[in-house]
Amino acid sequence: MSRFEFLRSVPIGQYLPVDSPLHRLDPRARLLGYAWLVLALTFSFQFRGLLLGIGAGLLGLWLGRIPFRFALRAMASPLPLIFILAILQVFLNTSPLDSPVLVPLGRFSITEADLLAGFLLLLRFTGLILILSLFSFTLSTSEMSHGLNALLKPFDQLGIPAQDLGMMVQVTLRFLPLLAQTAERIAKAQVSRGADWEGKRGGLLQRVRQVLPLIVPLFLASLHRAENMALAMDARAYGCSRERGAFYAYRFTGKDLLALGLMVVVGVLILRF
Repeated sequence: MSRFEFLRSVPIGQYLPVDSPLHRLDPRARLLGYAWLVLALTFSFQFRGLLLGIGAGLLGLWLGRIPFRFALRAMASPLPLIFILAILQVFLNTSPLDSPVLVPLGRFSITEADLLAGFLLLLRFTGLILILSLFSFTLSTSEMSHGLNALLKPFDQLGIPAQDLGMMVQVTLRFLPLLAQTAERIAKAQVSRGADWEGKRGGLLQRVRQVLPLIVPLFLASLHRAENMALAMDARAYGCSRERGAFYAYRFTGKDLLALGLMVVVGVLILRF
């Protein structure tokens, strides 16, 4: 039944409760630092800067004591899509006229600039997935909620509910693991009732036919979970009071400021390289 363990293929959104220097930082420092690194990787167009971003992500996994084998699983699911985007970038990139042509294909000749653009896109997505995985592995649900509420608190003065914004981000990040877990349960239930999930004939078409029966029950289960969550929030008087307390008060210390400063410096170097 290992082929039905979809949750193992979606490490993003899972929290690993280990004792590490990153886990002991203030949630606000982690949120700001990770967000800045994501922005730096998104707007960096230099080879060395993207490599530095990937190195920063790997260093963060080491400091967070996250098993590299577990973290690299996050690359397995989006890897085909990333390769497709890189190939499209190679063919659709607008290369300079003086760029040497490597493979003449008529109107779609491949130049050195085209290959470099595809490779940079591949590096950028790799770095983004590493940082987003690190974000998920080192931030628990409660820490994310309290950190976002504290960072978005100035929006309350503008009439925008910061607490609701934080809850939306939190639910979105935790949705993928729950979706994979639900799909795993549905697939195992269908197999127990005689569905053919072991057949290997038909190739891609057969795989599509296997996935189609999952869509409707998965959609219904997601709606049912959303309804239960809404009822649970209403039962706990969520939204009745604008000011909500916390059992543990986070304090921004010197080590948090130092860690945030280091992440800001790394982000600036990613942009300048």
